Amino acid sequence: MVYYNMWDMMYGTGFGWFWMILFWAAIIWLIVWIVQQLTRSKESATEILEKRYAHGEITHKQYMEMKKTLRR
Repeated sequence: MVYYNMWDMMYGTGFGWFWMILFWAAIIWLIVWIVQQLTRSKESATEILEKRYAHGEITHKQYMEMKKTLRR
């Protein structure tokens, strides 16, 4: 009768934990990256600034100062 240890078959010995941790770290990184890509703003800083100025959230002086800062 041959006895197989399921734990050793799935993870091996020694480096099994390393590969399992590496696998889950890669899965977590992938999820975080996908969420960042989906929630990232598609507008540029200049477009956002122009919208704020058009909506009256900032004055002309503030708009010009921020526009100068963005060009640097």
